[in-house]
Amino acid sequence: MNDKTDDIAVALFGELFMADQLARNRVSKALPKGMELSHFSVLNHLARLNEERTPAQLARAFHVTRGAMTNTLAKLEWAGHVHIRPDWDDARQKFVAISPSGRAARDAAVAAVSPLIGDVVTALGADKVRAVLPVLRELRLRMEDDG
Repeated sequence: MNDKTDDIAVALFGELFMADQLARNRVSKALPKGMELSHFSVLNHLARLNEERTPAQLARAFHVTRGAMTNTLAKLEWAGHVHIRPDWDDARQKFVAISPSGRAARDAAVAAVSPLIGDVVTALGADKVRAVLPVLRELRLRMEDDG
């Protein structure tokens, strides 16, 4: 890489890191009381999939350790937001599904967060956001492949 490429790379990642931090802070503050960003992320993922996942699959999807995912799932189960059941074919494995309470909590979180993130898209302009999404998606996919 040359100096210009290095400068662009540093600027890109600097902006990504700052935007990520600011977005996480804003969204976390808008979530319903007691819900953490990690809880919302898992509930949202399970709601969109609408099928069971193993803790290991969830850990891989979120690029976290199994221990971190187990901790998040334990809190979600305690709150009644997920059901965790054994795999009837392999007792060492478990399956996680979103519960009706979890779906309601996820929907409440989406309702709380949507105006906030919608305002950002409106302020930037939907066309600008639509134009940058493929670049961000490709960047994410390249980093996942390198992971």
